Amino acid sequence: MHKVNVDELFEGKQSKYALVVGVSKRARQITQKFEEEGTVTEDKPVLLAIEEIKNHEINLLEPEDEG
Repeated sequence: MHKVNVDELFEGKQSKYALVVGVSKRARQITQKFEEEGTVTEDKPVLLAIEEIKNHEINLLEPEDEG
């Protein structure tokens, strides 16, 4: 089982909401790409998305502070 260190993933991020939304959007994109290509893999799209964010392969847009 793959364990994710949430503190490490959250490092440098201000919004947990942006992190969750970003991971879910990227996981859906990965799923769609796999379906279009007919790719079969044991890797879970959510874990692939988390790895991409952790490795700074993609960046998340965070909401601006209104305060």
